[in-house]
Amino acid sequence: MFDGRVETVKVSTTPHDLTVCFLECIRTGARRLGVAVEDLLYGADIIRFANTIGTNTIIQRDGSKIGLILTAGKEGLAPVHGSDGKVPLIQPDMVFGLDEAVSPDGAPLKVPDEQTALSCAQELIDRGARCLVVAFANSEFNPENERLIRRVVKREYPRDFLGSVPVFLSSDISRRSGEAERINAAVLNAYIHAKLVRLLYKAGEELRRSLYRKHLFIVHNNGAVARVAKTRAINTYNSGPAAGLLGARIIGRIYGRDHLISADMGGTSFDIGYVRGGQVSLDLLPEVEGFAVNVPMLAVRAIGAGGGSIASVNDGALTVGPRSAGALPGPVCFDLGGAEPTVTDADLILGILDPGYFLGGSMKLNEGRALAVMEEKIGKPLGLSAVKAALAIKKMIDEAMGREILRLKIEIWPSGENPPLVIYGGAGPAHCCHLAAIAGIDTIIITPFSAVFSAFAASGMDVGHLYYRRVDLPFSALDQGGLLQSPIADMLREATRDMRGEGFAPEHTTAELDLLVKPADGGSEVQLTVAGDCLGDPVLIAKEARALLQAGGHRAAGEWLLTTVSLRVRAEIPHYTMAEYPPSPRGAEQALKGRRKVFLAPDGGAAELSVYDGRRLEHGHEIAGPALVETEHTTLLVAAGWKAEVDRYHNTILTRAAGEG
Repeated sequence: MFDGRVETVKVSTTPHDLTVCFLECIRTGARRLGVAVEDLLYGADIIRFANTIGTNTIIQRDGSKIGLILTAGKEGLAPVHGSDGKVPLIQPDMVFGLDEAVSPDGAPLKVPDEQTALSCAQELIDRGARCLVVAFANSEFNPENERLIRRVVKREYPRDFLGSVPVFLSSDISRRSGEAERINAAVLNAYIHAKLVRLLYKAGEELRRSLYRKHLFIVHNNGAVARVAKTRAINTYNSGPAAGLLGARIIGRIYGRDHLISADMGGTSFDIGYVRGGQVSLDLLPEVEGFAVNVPMLAVRAIGAGGGSIASVNDGALTVGPRSAGALPGPVCFDLGGAEPTVTDADLILGILDPGYFLGGSMKLNEGRALAVMEEKIGKPLGLSAVKAALAIKKMIDEAMGREILRLKIEIWPSGENPPLVIYGGAGPAHCCHLAAIAGIDTIIITPFSAVFSAFAASGMDVGHLYYRRVDLPFSALDQGGLLQSPIADMLREATRDMRGEGFAPEHTTAELDLLVKPADGGSEVQLTVAGDCLGDPVLIAKEARALLQAGGHRAAGEWLLTTVSLRVRAEIPHYTMAEYPPSPRGAEQALKGRRKVFLAPDGGAAELSVYDGRRLEHGHEIAGPALVETEHTTLLVAAGWKAEVDRYHNTILTRAAGEG
């Protein structure tokens, strides 16, 4: 319909209901393309949606009231204490213990009494529970006792009735070791489930009303997408940053780069991850807002450093972040009620941002108000002008981000590898050169989709699901009689059912097997990925796993324990492919918009910098810093000592001269 035309749009976040800005984004996109929303959606092949509904629910502590049923004697594992002084996920009086038992090898020892279980559930519901979580000890080996409780509750509160009560089982959420982590994962999933269901089904219904005929796919934090009906709430946590990490790998692949650092500087946080040996960073035991869980997720570290990070003076010292003005009220210059100076206000005062061209001119920034608040809240307490106060804020935030990247680089590449930085987010390009110099990085890659990079990254994600089974087998026993056949077959049956539900027959899916192993005498787990064509041959699985251990420089295989097997199944769906462009016959001067006074010198002095229109920069154009490059959604500050070159993908490659900062 559009002959390969690509447009990006960005709209204001609506924190009260993220489906509102999601649908507004589609309407804005239709206007940009000059078509009716119905025509755009009727012809759309696929829509992927990454959201922060679950993340926000946990942060704001406005999720469902939960009743938790545990094995008697395990009540102390319930997350009844809030992290960082926040309200706990569950109140202490909403935790009950039931007499039941399953042995560590999965043998049923005691079946819970059904009448006692029903009385327990009814008491929790009478106390206000809107959903129940059942998390029994050793249910990762044998979930039957948990399933019994669900059947008992569903008989009393059938799904067909208005009084139906959702029941979540820990064995459905995680089949890995770690009892407390499994309880946390199940509780978090239940806590955000109701709000997520309500909003995602609302979004899907609005799309159908506008003639969208396909499935709405939800981005997961494990690197795949799935239909709403096949999405567990906990898999949406931090899914946007996870998608961005996969986008960095996409960029790395087109350049043949196996090692990368990704960094996303948005309004609230600075999220960093890495690609090493072509594999994205993965956290096998992540934390979700302070709660340890055993649901693996793509690993993204976050610090409180973004465009909305609030600056303040405490006891005569400047601090920036981690508090954020968020989307509402936002920075002072947004004129939406913000009253505390932020990084964005500092960038505006320094001249990095054009007050008349923010979001392509659709939003005018109030520079006068930003100056007044900066002087009052930061300048006067520190004895600085508003400009020098803004410089101090920028310096502090850049150093915080740069140090965090340097810490990651040293940890992941102790031998001294210096990978390029793929940076994105609306605020990232304005700060990238200075933070990269602090981290000792010499190459930065910025795509034309920088401000909407997670959406770009999501366009490369396939439908997929992950399954785990705890096995706890000696590594040396892998090729003895097919000990893995039963758990693998069980996962394959579940995967076949789920992927058929997504609309894909087994012949249209691919699979990989992950083995989670750890030293038998203790230590962290290591993930080994075995090709899918090994699934039916335990001997071949064992052989490849040993080779992977050896290639990774680990100790002899006999000293390892296989804790968990995991099956990853996916089906390919349409991807966006970056186009290649011929060299431009014109020089970069044709993109020059003008010049602007920018305050970057330590003494607060100003310099006139050239300002370029990023949309008119093409393959082969080079710009020497200091200079500014503006696009509709972001501003790139090319610092002194840096050079920006537009390549054949219309990506901007920044390189630092030796010894420059």
